[in-house]
Amino acid sequence: MTKYAKKILEIVEDSHSHMTAEQVFDALRQTYPKVVLATVYNNLNRLWEEERIRKISVEGMPDRYDRIKRHNHLVCKGCGKLLDVDLSDLTEQLQKQVGIPILAYDLKLVYLCDECKNKLQQKGT
Repeated sequence: MTKYAKKILEIVEDSHSHMTAEQVFDALRQTYPKVVLATVYNNLNRLWEEERIRKISVEGMPDRYDRIKRHNHLVCKGCGKLLDVDLSDLTEQLQKQVGIPILAYDLKLVYLCDECKNKLQQKGT
């Protein structure tokens, strides 16, 4: 693993904010000021392909990256804000329902955060 990949993995694992590639790039530049954005994208993709990090895709938003520890997400339909939610591991229950082994799943629960709810209410008044 390259020095960049090691540091990127550390940044993602230490963060609980579901960072975009650009945010990872900004954090990495504090240690390696001459790093280029393409290096960050390449390493994020490699780490994701190696299943060392998770990639979270939400339509209309940039991909975000997260630690691999099993957890699920609440996604605001308005602004795309992500929050972690621990529903325990549902793999066994899902496997019983579908009758085949499940390798992994990515559960995203859609909601409306308080800020977006308030904006909608203000528009309605």
